[in-house]
Amino acid sequence: MGILDSLQQLAGQAGLAAQGDQAKVAGGFIEALTQHPEGIEGILNAMKSNGLADHVGAWANGQAQEATPEQIQQGLGSTGLIEQTAQSAGVSSSAVTSALAVILPMVIQHFAPNGQAAESSNFGSLAQMVLGKLL
Repeated sequence: MGILDSLQQLAGQAGLAAQGDQAKVAGGFIEALTQHPEGIEGILNAMKSNGLADHVGAWANGQAQEATPEQIQQGLGSTGLIEQTAQSAGVSSSAVTSALAVILPMVIQHFAPNGQAAESSNFGSLAQMVLGKLL
């Protein structure tokens, strides 16, 4: 199963009302990430610097280590990505952290295999595909 399928499945599991929020958060996060000067590398660095290196390592290697919304806040709080995503998606910051607790492990696994950020050209084209599928 690919990342696009996984993101769509997650949205579907949450029900029709929440599906819109999950899709909005995924799209808003990708939009915020593409505009972030450090991109996926900034996420990796922030998460590692803020005590979540074990999570990043597990996700990058395809392991399904869970994260809580509080851990997402802890890891990304200083990057501005949560607020940018909330603004882009038109949802609350708490909705973003809840959704990212599920979405972020897949994003890191796909865009940063083995803990290394994928090439930005790869990221841009895949981001467009994700946005096209979810929005």
